[in-house]
This record gives sequence, C-alpha cells and structure tokens, in this order.
Amino acid sequence: MKAITPLLFLTILLAGCAGSPSAVRHELNGLTQGTTYHIVYNHPEPVVNIYQTDSILRLFDKSCSLWDTTSLISRINRNLTDTVDRNIKVCLELALRLSRESDGLYDITVAPLSEAYGFGATPKSASPDIDSLMQFVGYEKINLAGRIITKNDPRVRIDLNSIAQGYSADVLARYFRKQGVKDYLIEVGGEIICSDSNDGKPWRVGIDRPVEGNYSPGADLQVTLNLSGEGLATSGNYRKFYKDASGRPVHHSINPKTGRSTVNEMLSATVVAPTAIEADAYATLMMISGLEKSKKILARNRKLAAYIVYSDPEGNMRVFISDNMQPRIER
Repeated sequence: MKAITPLLFLTILLAGCAGSPSAVRHELNGLTQGTTYHIVYNHPEPVVNIYQTDSILRLFDKSCSLWDTTSLISRINRNLTDTVDRNIKVCLELALRLSRESDGLYDITVAPLSEAYGFGATPKSASPDIDSLMQFVGYEKINLAGRIITKNDPRVRIDLNSIAQGYSADVLARYFRKQGVKDYLIEVGGEIICSDSNDGKPWRVGIDRPVEGNYSPGADLQVTLNLSGEGLATSGNYRKFYKDASGRPVHHSINPKTGRSTVNEMLSATVVAPTAIEADAYATLMMISGLEKSKKILARNRKLAAYIVYSDPEGNMRVFISDNMQPRIER
C-alpha cells in the first residue's frame, strides 16, 4: 500500500510456548505494501505458510494499492470502472461513517493533497496549489450504493492508506481462523489483530516512545500492552515527516478541512479496537483531531481504548490514557 516504508511504532514481545505440549510456535515474516509483515501463530502443524500469506496480500494489493496502476482502486480513480470489490466496499463503508461522525476531519478523498505533499504515489510538488486541489477534496463528493461508487467530479480520487492496511491484517486473520488456527497475532506495517490468547496468555505488544531519533523498534518503549482478541494501531508524526524550505515540519497527516499538514499537540495515538481496520482509521482520525476532540471520540465510542502521547504548551511530553486502556497496560 505505501511506497515509503514506514518505520514501525511497535514491537511484538514474545514469550515461549510453555502451556499446551501440543502448541508449536510458527513465525512468518515478509514484505508487503511497501513495508513488512510479521505473523506468529500456535498450532501443532504449520497449516499456514508464507506462500499463502504472500498470495493473499498480493491479491489485496491488486484491490487497494495506489502504487499499482492496475489495481482496482487505481482504475476507479482514473474512472475506468465504478464497481468496487469486497475489500474496497468494507473500507469505504467505515471511512464514510467516520467522515460523517467527525464532520469531515477523516476523509479518504485527500489523495491529491497527499501526493502534492509527497506522501503519495507521485513525487511531491515544489509549491503545491492547495486552493486548487481542495475543490476535489471532500467525502460528500463520493457515494457508495451497493458495490457502485459515484463521484460528483471525475477528478475526485480516493486514498485508502489510512484504513486498508489495518483491513489487510483482518483479512489475514479471517484466513487463519478458516484454517483452524485459534492462537495468532498478525502485524502488517504496524497494524495488529490478535486472537483471544497466546497459548492461554495475552499477547504482549510494546509501543515505541514517540521521539525523534527513535528509529529502532523496541529500543525505547513508551509502554507495553496486553491484548486479547482485538486490533491495535499506532499513528504518529515523529517519524514520517520532512521539513520544507522554511524549516517547518510537513507531516503525513493532512487536515482535509484546511488542506494543510496537521500541526497540533499530538505526538502519537495508539488505539485498541475490535478490529485492526477500526484501530487504523481511528488512530489517524485522532492524530488529525487533536487531544480534546480525541477525548470526545473516546467518550462516544466505548469500544475504543487509547494511549495518547502529546506535547504540552511548554513542550513537555505528556500522556493521556483512556480509562478502558488502563487494564491493558503491563505494570
């Protein structure tokens, strides 16, 4: 999905299988979507191999990747078809719901802006004309009816990068369950979905401290979380950014209301949700929304838990932890 390989914000902390004598740990590691994936599962036999996971992820890219000019989403953006598949339909339905809930702060029509700032499939513009691009941005410019998508302007384009990677982890999890695997943790580019247990214990995931220079996952952890049967995603601005000619940071989180790179107090947002696709999308939304609006999102959605790292007005690092995230923190 992503052309620029994002550095992970988390580290999977594994303990040996010491429970059932029939539990054998299997690990699968590979490359996908411009990043990496890592899968751990417990099963007496290696019922899923890397060739199967690679095949599933290649098919997913053929659906949702902006960097594959032959993918379905690329053809939809070029107005060569108006029919979506299951992958895109699921992503669009959740994305449009979040757009309505957030009054447009979450928006998948930001593709022209992402590309202009250099976070898309084309080189960044030296001086992007944001005002001109904004006429093609706005979730209300697209409509989904069944599997037919319509756009009120053919120049409107869709960017699923803030949601599809999480869904690809969910798709893999569905396949693992069909193969009879009950204990698994699947991580794709930092987006996680896991089973209820790791041989009777929670899965342990370490979240990296969001400071510049922390480029080695696991070297400097902010917190360790215990997960059971849920999805997790972390979004942050401290790794994926560059500085413009004036020395100002340009972050990959784009505010669709202003067309500008998001500048607020947020350093990272780690979200736990029932699925990886929800965790992925809400983590992005919180980074754009800022701390106070993120608190309101959490108050409205008790199925979400969050660990937010932010900077106070004096530049000090602070942490906000939702009350339902507290039980997941390893003490």
